[in-house]
Amino acid sequence: MADALTRVLVVDDHAITRQYFESTINGTPGYTLAASLALAEEAVGWCREHEADLILLDVLMQQGMDGLTAAGVLKREHPDMKIILTTSTAEAGWMQKAQAIGAEGFWFKNYGDCALPEVMDRVMAGERFFQDETASLTLGKAKRADLTARELDVLRVLTDGATNEEIADALHISVNTARQHITNLLEKTGYSNRLELAVNAAKANIVISEQDRMNHTKAPWDGRNQS
Repeated sequence: MADALTRVLVVDDHAITRQYFESTINGTPGYTLAASLALAEEAVGWCREHEADLILLDVLMQQGMDGLTAAGVLKREHPDMKIILTTSTAEAGWMQKAQAIGAEGFWFKNYGDCALPEVMDRVMAGERFFQDETASLTLGKAKRADLTARELDVLRVLTDGATNEEIADALHISVNTARQHITNLLEKTGYSNRLELAVNAAKANIVISEQDRMNHTKAPWDGRNQS
């Protein structure tokens, strides 16, 4: 008797991305497309009435619930269903959030050499796939991997145009500590001022503020890879 096919639910608000995921699933032995949806909250409702073994779920959505929030709901309601969160944004902080939620994988669409079918196979085989493929990305003279977790926190707030006082308040640190982190960031990256630092950090998508994620700000994608 042939092995049952793995049923995959695709959730992404870009039609071209959904088409890529659909064709990949249909062309990969052992998998079948269960459904393809444009909104994360649709996935929550769909899973209450239908069954899937694996979900490919984009983090950023143009409207409605974001992927990380939806993943949290789905894992609570369907703990045995596997989730691979996907993004074309270099914000590695989301990977840690995905791990905390209980997702089985996190795939950076534009970075690294691990193709989607391999990621799906590894996750369905019981592996948790959280390879950080963005560590070599650069911000000025610094690699993203050269920046500490706290410096990345400061950058997230700084990209919203926050003052030192606002950064300190948001991160529950002193104003002097916030100022020192920015000084360290300027030294590492080689930028001459905080505005140049903030603008370039935003352009590189190395950090995305929580406000932007929750407000569904979609990062640009050049269309060369999987959306």
